[in-house]
Amino acid sequence: MIKNSEIVQCAKGILRFAHQGRVRYGLLSGKRLRLYEGSPFSGGRPGKQTAPLNQVRLLAPCRPSKVVAVGLNYKAHAKETGFALPSEPMLFLKPSTSVIGPGEAIVRPASSRRVDHEAELAVVMGKKCRLASPEEARDYILGYTALNDVTARDLQGRDVQFTRSKSFDTFCPLGPAIALELDPAKQRVRALVNGKVKQASKTSDMIFDVYRLVSFISQVMTLNPGDVIATGTPSGISPLQAGDVVSIEVSGVGSLVNPVK
Repeated sequence: MIKNSEIVQCAKGILRFAHQGRVRYGLLSGKRLRLYEGSPFSGGRPGKQTAPLNQVRLLAPCRPSKVVAVGLNYKAHAKETGFALPSEPMLFLKPSTSVIGPGEAIVRPASSRRVDHEAELAVVMGKKCRLASPEEARDYILGYTALNDVTARDLQGRDVQFTRSKSFDTFCPLGPAIALELDPAKQRVRALVNGKVKQASKTSDMIFDVYRLVSFISQVMTLNPGDVIATGTPSGISPLQAGDVVSIEVSGVGSLVNPVK
């Protein structure tokens, strides 16, 4: 069994987890978690009580009211899917009901014959954000995590828009931690299926950087504390089969590991 300390790789981060019958937030300190009094999204602070990192069950690190996803934000991915490069960020939404945490199973729906992984750096908002400039965007971000934008590729090709193909329950694995001290422009993003690398790129290859994305989205909709922005996936998408184990790795965050059934 994989230990939490083996998949959480941030120097400083916030985790959400189940411990002693309760769901708590904790601030990572070595191999222990300083338990929050309340939620970090509503002014809560770490208290004196602690819990061992390897003795808690990790959950999705936040409960977003919405996941705002960005399509075609890496040039090579746009090429492999046959779409033209966007002149401005292309947005779609994933529902909160699609979010699952580390270790939970991605369920292939009966209506789809091809379900793909998409490795992404995700932004977690810390403050309510509306009409922010790119220069102001940093002040609204709590931190960063890993996200798997699971997609029913055949349904995506059949529909005019992406809602159905992106929105099935379990189609948004998130975690394992919210990294608080991370440069979003200098991270490695990878996807591995059964230990084999399928996607590998760097966030420096994004067409639109994180701060421009936050600003652009905030001109359209209010971003609430705990909301998540999925910043796009690099090339190398591939199908998932029942029995596979997919791992999304973001340097400075850790590994988001989920089985498929």
